Amino acid sequence: MKGGFLDRRRAEALMRASGIDALVVLQPENFTYATGATPGVASLWRRAGAALALVPQPAAAPAAAVVTDLFAPAFRAASDIADLRSHAIWVETADLRGVLPSNRPTGELVAETQAARPRGFQRPPTFEPREAFGLLRDLLAERGLLGARLGVEFDFLPVNDLRMLEEALPGATLVDSSRVFDRLRMVKAPGEVALLRTGAQLAEEGIRAVMRELRAGQSRPQLSETWHAAVVAEARRRGVANMTGKWDYISVGPDPWGPGGKVEPGTVIKIDVGCVLSGYSSDSARTFVFGRADAHARAIHAALRAAFDAGRAAFRPGATLGEVHAACIGAMRAAGFPSFARGHFGHGIGQNVWSEEWPYTGPGVDVPLEPGMVMAFETPFYVDGVGGFIIEDQLLVTEAGHETMNTLPYDLLEIGG
Repeated sequence: MKGGFLDRRRAEALMRASGIDALVVLQPENFTYATGATPGVASLWRRAGAALALVPQPAAAPAAAVVTDLFAPAFRAASDIADLRSHAIWVETADLRGVLPSNRPTGELVAETQAARPRGFQRPPTFEPREAFGLLRDLLAERGLLGARLGVEFDFLPVNDLRMLEEALPGATLVDSSRVFDRLRMVKAPGEVALLRTGAQLAEEGIRAVMRELRAGQSRPQLSETWHAAVVAEARRRGVANMTGKWDYISVGPDPWGPGGKVEPGTVIKIDVGCVLSGYSSDSARTFVFGRADAHARAIHAALRAAFDAGRAAFRPGATLGEVHAACIGAMRAAGFPSFARGHFGHGIGQNVWSEEWPYTGPGVDVPLEPGMVMAFETPFYVDGVGGFIIEDQLLVTEAGHETMNTLPYDLLEIGG
């Protein structure tokens, strides 16, 4: 079945609780989540109106969408939303499939297929948000929602676009739907879980390759190249065709933030990596040492392992993310680091502009864990003079507790040397 991952019943409950009559979905990632279709190239400007969706509060009420004319066919192929309006962008197109083959002049054929365009039709230099908002106004009028309370993502919406939206919808009340979408997206559909699981598996194969091929004298860029090559090879072996990106934060040596030196005996190596599948980024990490670890490296990693174990033990439905954070902080301090004060020990993951999204395991955060949530749970510490350290897994919250998507050992492995 085509379409997005949006749970309409959960959306209805959250909108009702927030006093929202309908969601106007403007953020590109939320648009894909709600519709199943990509928002198109015009969305790369990160401005409102390139693509938008209308999601009424009642789960049974059909959603609608506004997209650019270039991406309307792709939208229809990817989404089950039937009510679609489109507006022009700068890209000129023509469709000759219905008139070919033909011996007539090409220009004449193009003009004939474009005859339905309104008189004086002119494409904009990029796209015109006001035209998209006008189509939204039409949709709202047809649905009896011109005077409704409309939820829009204030966390995303540029101020100038907000003003244009207010001008287009003078009778509506615009309210913030950012937290509604946060709570919708924090519980993953099975398809989202599958994307994140595959991403974690690919990323781990890359880490295994780095560990397997680690040699004295290698540089951080060489380790990065090994990781990327192994991920690509594993994706090809598995037939994974939807990997849209990959990233790494690798540190080599005592400076966790610099370009890194060469691998030599005692060098601490931190690998924090992710693979992006259909826009969904995995996020997991491990730390190891080339040769023998010194006493400081062992002490730091042992404390992080204790914090990781304590946090994982608290990772169960109903527990708050603040409770997980408190367990980690308590374990770090009990392990001999009384001043340790990291702000969060993990975050949501999904489809976003980078690998972190709400919610966070921060101090006092009262968001309870729910079955279906996928969190990147991590215990990092960056110590100049010793190195960067991290243990990080992807955890799927289940009815019984949680499941880890990772398989690599948690110990501070000593490799080669």
